[in-house]
Amino acid sequence: MSWNLRRQEVLDGQQLRAMLQDNPASAARAILIAAQQNMPDAQALLGQILLDGSGIEQDAALALTWFQIAARGGHAMAINMAGRCHEHGWGCEPDVVKAAECYRQAAEAELDWGFYNYANLLATGRGVNKDQARALACYRKAAHMGHAKSMNLLGRYLEEGLYCEQNLPAAHDWYRRSAEGGDFRGQFSHAAVLAEQGHIEEAITWLRTALRIGNLNFLRVSRETLMSAAQPEIRALAIEYYHQASIIGDRQDQMALNEILKTTA
Repeated sequence: MSWNLRRQEVLDGQQLRAMLQDNPASAARAILIAAQQNMPDAQALLGQILLDGSGIEQDAALALTWFQIAARGGHAMAINMAGRCHEHGWGCEPDVVKAAECYRQAAEAELDWGFYNYANLLATGRGVNKDQARALACYRKAAHMGHAKSMNLLGRYLEEGLYCEQNLPAAHDWYRRSAEGGDFRGQFSHAAVLAEQGHIEEAITWLRTALRIGNLNFLRVSRETLMSAAQPEIRALAIEYYHQASIIGDRQDQMALNEILKTTA
C-alpha cells in the first residue's frame, strides 16, 4: 500500500484524533506523516484506522505491523492492540500465548485495557495458567482506574463471593458505576439490582440504554434472561431485545423473534 503525500505539518495525537471526527481521509494522511516521523501515538493511531478502515483501506496485517512498531517505542495501547490482533487473528494467525504476553506487558505499563484483557485470559486459562485470584486483582486494578467493563466484572465477583468475601453493597455500587461509565453489561447488571429492589421504571430505563449500545451476543443472552424475569414489565421488554437482535443479527435471530411473537400473541 502506498500514498502520494505532500509535506505538511506533523500534528500531535490529540489533534489527529480530532481530525478523524471531521475528515477521516485527511486525518489518515496526516496520521501517516506523523507515524513516519516516529511518533508512537500516531503509529498506534495508524494501526487503529487501518484495522477499522477509517479514512483508509482496511488492512489488518499492516495494522499489526504499525502496532508492533509503536509497541517497540513503549506505547502501552499499541502493545495491548497487538495482543488483540494475536488473540483474534487480525492480520495474523491467532496465537493466544502471544496475546497474553502483550496484555501482561500492557498491564505492567499500567494500562487499564491491559489489565482487563489480561484478566480475561487469566480467568479462562487461555494462553496462561488459569488464575482467578490474579484475574480478580487485575479487574480490581482496572476498575479503580475507571474502566467500566472491569467495574461490572468486579461487581460480579463481589456479588457471588468468587475468590473474595461476598459484599453485595459493594457489588451493587460497582454495577452502578459501570452503568454510568457506559458499559452495556454493567447497565444490565445495574438494572437487575434495581428491579429486585422494586425500582422498575429506573430499571427499564437502564435496560433500554443497554439495548441501544449492546452487541449481538449480549442481546441474544439478555433476551432469554429478560423472558424469565419475575416482573411483567421486564418480560415485555424482552421483545425489544429480540427485535434489535433480528435487525443486526442473522436469519436465526429473525426466526427467534417470530417464535417469541407467536408465544406472546
